[in-house]
Amino acid sequence: MPKDFKKYYVVKAPPSEIYMALTNAKSITLWTDDETEMGTEPNTEFSLWGGSICGMNLEFEENRKIVQEWYFGKQEEKSIVTIILHPHKKGTSVELKHTNIPDAEYEEFTDGWDHAYFSQVKEFVEEDGLD
Repeated sequence: MPKDFKKYYVVKAPPSEIYMALTNAKSITLWTDDETEMGTEPNTEFSLWGGSICGMNLEFEENRKIVQEWYFGKQEEKSIVTIILHPHKKGTSVELKHTNIPDAEYEEFTDGWDHAYFSQVKEFVEEDGLD
């Protein structure tokens, strides 16, 4: 039975820097240290970590919102990732919602959001910046 995951992350950077780090292929390659395919056109496919994560870009609101479908084999229900960037007194509050994660992969993905995805994004925008 697929599960949903929702979490907030506070990142010490403005929404525009986080949006760039999540949508610009060159930036993503820098913080993942792996092959990336990404654009900001709806209905285009993306690939992160050399194809370990792939899917379809569905919607973008510059510096505010990203909506993607993540592929999980032949799953009937679409797995949708929605990232909303809220201005926060310490930078940005990142609202993550990931729906319909297959039960067998739930722990791996929720752990990945914390320890691979957003920990690396935070390190990239908070320490290195996008210069």
